[in-house]
Formats: sequence, C-alpha cells, structure tokens
Amino acid sequence: MPTHCISFKDTGYFSQLICDYLAEAEALKPFYNRFPNIQNFKAQIKEKQETFSNDNRSVLVNALQEQYKTLDTSEAANTNIKLLADSKTFTITTGHQLNLFTGPLYFLHKIISTINLTKELKVAYPEYNFVPIYWMASEDHDFEEINYFNFRGKKIRWNKEASGAVGDLDTKGLKEVFELFTKELGIGTNAKYLKALFENAYLKHDNLAEATHYLANGLFGEQGLVVIDANKKALKQLFIPQIKTELFNNTSFEAVTKTSKQLSQVSDNYSIQVNPREINLFYIIKDVRERIVFENNTYTALNTTVVWSKDQLEKEVQDHPERFSPNVIMRPLYQEVILPNLCYIGGGGELAYWFQLQSNFEANHVTFPILLLRNSVLIKTKQQTEKLDKLGIYDKDLFLKRNSFINKKVREISNIDIDFSEQIKHLKAQFKDLYALAEQTDQSFVGAVASQEKKQINGLEHLEKRLLTAQKRKLKDQVARMTALQYQLFPNYSLQERNINFSELYLEFGSELIPHLIKNLKPLQGQFLIVEL
Repeated sequence: MPTHCISFKDTGYFSQLICDYLAEAEALKPFYNRFPNIQNFKAQIKEKQETFSNDNRSVLVNALQEQYKTLDTSEAANTNIKLLADSKTFTITTGHQLNLFTGPLYFLHKIISTINLTKELKVAYPEYNFVPIYWMASEDHDFEEINYFNFRGKKIRWNKEASGAVGDLDTKGLKEVFELFTKELGIGTNAKYLKALFENAYLKHDNLAEATHYLANGLFGEQGLVVIDANKKALKQLFIPQIKTELFNNTSFEAVTKTSKQLSQVSDNYSIQVNPREINLFYIIKDVRERIVFENNTYTALNTTVVWSKDQLEKEVQDHPERFSPNVIMRPLYQEVILPNLCYIGGGGELAYWFQLQSNFEANHVTFPILLLRNSVLIKTKQQTEKLDKLGIYDKDLFLKRNSFINKKVREISNIDIDFSEQIKHLKAQFKDLYALAEQTDQSFVGAVASQEKKQINGLEHLEKRLLTAQKRKLKDQVARMTALQYQLFPNYSLQERNINFSELYLEFGSELIPHLIKNLKPLQGQFLIVEL
C-alpha cells in the first residue's frame, strides 16, 4: 500500500498558528509545556508521576469498570483499565463529540493516532505502560453539530427536539435513521457489518453516550482503546477543588484572558479560538445545561429558577458535583485532573484553544500535557491513483483550490505557452530605461512613464487571462475529468476527512480499512499522509 507525505503547511488547509507550532517557532514556546517528540516524554512522565495521586487512580479504575459492566469488553481494554491502577501507567487522550455514527472520517484518524502513540511510547519506555483514551464529549449540548453524518454526498440526519447534555439523549427516533441508512448501504458483506454496527449501537442502547461507547468499543476495543464518559459523580468529586476555585475566584477568566492577549500579540494571523467567561461552568440536570452566573450577590443558572447564595452553592458543589459541567475552557483541566495523562491529541482548532490555557493549569497547579496534532490522511483508491497518473496530477496539485488547480493544469497540458511572465519581465526592463530618461529630462514625466507601464502590464495580464479562458474551453473535457477526480477526493472542496463518514470507505475496503490505517499512521511524523488502498 503506497504512502506519500506532504507538509501541513503545503496543504494550505492549516492555520499559521499550527504551522508555526510544528516548526517549533520560538515565539510560541511560552504557550505550551513540551513539544511532542519521543525524548520529551521522559520529563513529562516524571512530572505527571509526581503530581498524580494513587487515590485518583483508584477512583478512575472503579469508575471505568462500572462503565464497562454492560459491554462485551475486549481482553486488551480490560487489561488496560486494570493497568491504570499502577503508578507506572499513563494515558494518551483524544476527545470527540458524540457525532452520529462517528461523524466525519477524522474520528478514526484521531483514535488511531492515539493508539499508535501508545505503541511508540511502549517501545521507547518499556518500563512504563501507556493506555489510549477516547474522551466522549457527553456533556456538550449542541445537538445540531452532531445529529448527522455524510454518506455519498447525502446527509443522514437524526431529526429530534433536544435539550440538555447530548450524552443523556434517548435514542428514540433512530430506527427511522437506521432504515434510511440501510437503503443507502445496499447489500454485501461490508454493508451487512455496517448495518449490524449501527443497529446494535443505536437501537439497543438507551442513550447517546451508551450508544457511542458501544460503537467506539466495537471499532477499537481490540486495540486496547479505553472509552471514558466523565459525566459521573465519582469522577466529578475529584474536580471539586477546581470547581470551587472557578466559582468563587474567577481564576480561569483572569488567566486565560491574559494568555489570549499575549498570544494575539505574537502574530496578527493567530485567531483567538475561545473567550473565557467570569464563570466557566454549566449547571446540569435532566434536560438542562445552563451557564452559572454571579449577579447582584447571588449565583443563578440562566434560564432556570435555580438560585444560590455562596454558602448554598458551596454545599451544592460538595453534595452534587455531578451537576457542575465544565465548558470548553475548563474541560481540558478536568481531563488532566482525573487522568494520568501525558499528551492530548487533537485537530488544529482544538490545539489552537489549548494554547490559551497553560496559565490556567499553572494557576490550578495541574500539569499541562504535551499537545500533538492528530494525523491527517487523504485516502485514494488504486483506480483513482491510476487516473491521476494518466492525467499527470501530482499529490501536491490536489490540495490546490479549485481555480488554482484548473489554471495550473491547463497551463501544463496546453500546446501553447500561456505564461506571460517573461514578456512582463522584459517589459519592465524596457521601462527602466524610460524611467532613467525621464529623470534626466523632466521629473514630471516619471508619473506618465509609471502610468504607461501599469497600463501595458495590465494589458498583458488581461491577454493572458483571455488566452487561459480560451484554452479551458478547448480542453473542457480534460478539465472536467480532472476537477471531477479532485472533487471525489476533496468533497465540498474541503479535506476528505472533514466530510465523509468512515462507512463510505468501509463499504469499499471492509475490515482491512482500520488495520491499514493503524499500520501507516505515524503520530509523531508531523506530516499530512496520503494513502493508497
């Protein structure tokens, strides 16, 4: 199975911030703990070992064993859960929303990056154990972001009125989705597997968290993946000190605001991903997840009748920590409090907001993890590769935006030269002499020369565009084949992994899909991977 790589920067799909991070830009170093290379994990292990208590390990193991009671758990996952009780065991974590049937393809890439990093670390540090963790975002409440997936250009959607944490949503109404998806899948061994996977996950479990847990376990349990639903009282109890600090001291608001300002001053090209609130916690009960605010000397949960004094709120935290849900600012901190974690693996947008958070970790005396950009992958079939070769399309060409792609290829395949850059260069050289003459005779002519130069260069550029347009019409059949092929690999003119669902590829490649990706994804490689299956 041939593989090729392209730098993240050359793809044109990753932010300046992420490209600078991968290049280890000096200006970014204050915003993270350690860069993700195999050597730096030695110091990260030592730091986490010194700060993570055995008591927390016991709570974590008990909570996970409780969550896995009703699952047909693999031996590898069971072993990893038990290993977490050992002070020489550490986690590598990725997180993802509870997207219907995993959502975009990069769900697989995230988890495989996580699994493969644990394997690399075990080779480098055999005296320690490393467990891959998938953190389910069961406390999110944005149902519209997760209630669909794309399949062969169609949107398979779960229509439902929803409120509160998505993990608690019942799975009623998914039978209709299943029946629609079944028709789209057709027949065959691979289709039969996908139907059974969807049916067992969503029609035989009561809520979305349980369904997603089953699904992730079914896909990756044999690889030792441990799935965690952190929306549990026993785990929230470990977070009580940080919850109180957040409610009564506004710690994260001050820390993250300061860091965000510093980060934005590094470069105008760095977009601030998240903005902290005075209190970065939600109050969560059945069908409700609302922000907690402090106004007029009282604490309230917005859009509810729930009101507390400070003493009452402190008691509520102590008695019912499960009712307090971290937002995007606090969730990473919660994760690192309850897990013996070394590294968080995420996409570019996720890592961008993690860079705003290190000072909040310091304020809460929690170790900041290593941050690793997940593997990104473009998967081509053998047939697509053959067509690309016949058309003379290279991997790097595919990442061009549509118009740039067409213009480049038309210029390459034309039997005439459409590039007027040499003519423009020659014209500019001629005008240098005219400028010199104007300056020697009358300075007022310099402006006239400049105007004439601009007019003639514009004329050449216009002629070049007209010639290019004419060649596009002449070569329209070839252009159509090229753009159709690019669109297959970049649906909706975006990265494949951000659009299609894994089921589309599984239907074609079956049970070989995940093993092939596991074999080829190298999480510390730091490049975009192109794989031919």
